[in-house]
Amino acid sequence: MSTKQTEQGEKRLNVFSQLYRGETDFQFVKHRKKFYLASAIVILGLAIVMLTKGFVFGIDFAGGVQYNVPAGETTATLEDVEGAAAGAGADVASGQVIGSGEDRSYIVRIGELDTDEAAEIRAAIADAAGVGSDSISVSEVSATWGKSVSRQALIALAVFMVLVAAFIWVRFERRMALAAIAALIHDLVLTAGFYALVGFEITPSTIVGMLTILGYSLYDTVVVFDKVQENTAQLLQTRSKTFAEGVNDAINQTLMRSINTSLIGVLPVAALLFVGVGLLGVGTLKDLALVLFVGMIVGAYSSIFLAAPWVVDMAERGAVIRRHNQKVASKRAGTEDEKPARKTAKAAAGEGTDEDDDRLVLAKSEDIPLELLEEPEKAASGSGGPNRSTGGGKKRKRR
Repeated sequence: MSTKQTEQGEKRLNVFSQLYRGETDFQFVKHRKKFYLASAIVILGLAIVMLTKGFVFGIDFAGGVQYNVPAGETTATLEDVEGAAAGAGADVASGQVIGSGEDRSYIVRIGELDTDEAAEIRAAIADAAGVGSDSISVSEVSATWGKSVSRQALIALAVFMVLVAAFIWVRFERRMALAAIAALIHDLVLTAGFYALVGFEITPSTIVGMLTILGYSLYDTVVVFDKVQENTAQLLQTRSKTFAEGVNDAINQTLMRSINTSLIGVLPVAALLFVGVGLLGVGTLKDLALVLFVGMIVGAYSSIFLAAPWVVDMAERGAVIRRHNQKVASKRAGTEDEKPARKTAKAAAGEGTDEDDDRLVLAKSEDIPLELLEEPEKAASGSGGPNRSTGGGKKRKRR
């Protein structure tokens, strides 16, 4: 193995080691406007899809008649069955294949029909599939029932949002509650837009999945916010970091947990979606699997790239945080201006080294006792060169 390859391997190992320990320094907050722009572009594109293409609502929401056609021993395709229903005068809303092999069946959903029309379409489907009419099960749902289900689903989402906002407001603060709600709305819009894009039906399973992924996203957001609160609790009493830097540190420190949680959740759902639905043809699972798969990924993204940076944006509008950030900037500017002048003066006087001067500046700016900054081996042995003055009247050992 070449030296270059070895160095690259060590570099990758170091990155993963830092990630595992929460010691990475990815600038999520600094580049937050790029993430805002990317999310805005995706949301705009999906909004256009939702307005132009619309959603495919299942029978539980739209109402109508559903035919379950056993197709394990027939050579007719789903298109043949749908064509027979349309030829009998039915307005076919959707069709899907569920199961595989001898357990395979076709699900055909049609708008509301009267009794005679439903019987006629049932006979046409039976002829096309080559099965008896009695073997085709029929389910009817009125439009009134569909509207009732839709209303209850919206009420459930609204109650969930209110409870989430109240909890985070009490547990953390108003800014974090607003950011969390905005992140949840972002997750809902992206997931719904993806549903419209692929044309999957929206069923009660979809709504259950929506509530599940919102809870998942909320969990990830609360974990980040808890670390943000810990990092910024005493921030105003120091001048070491700005508010944005404290939040960015919190994101990096919880990044590994977010990645682990996302992988643990997404991998089995991906198996359910791509293997169970794609390969085995278990169509009844795809509504739940898709919303979970998309929602978990989007939820993890919004917690890291959107929710915490939104807190920074709201906080920096306040006078207190702005003054704190100005003090941090002024302190850093003063330290950098003082450092070259001190080093020049000491060099002209023949005193000390660059390393000594660095420790002096750090001790002064951070109020750290100078002896704590001495080299470990020197502090342990107590040995060193002759004493000299540091310009501040203190005696210290010279290397």
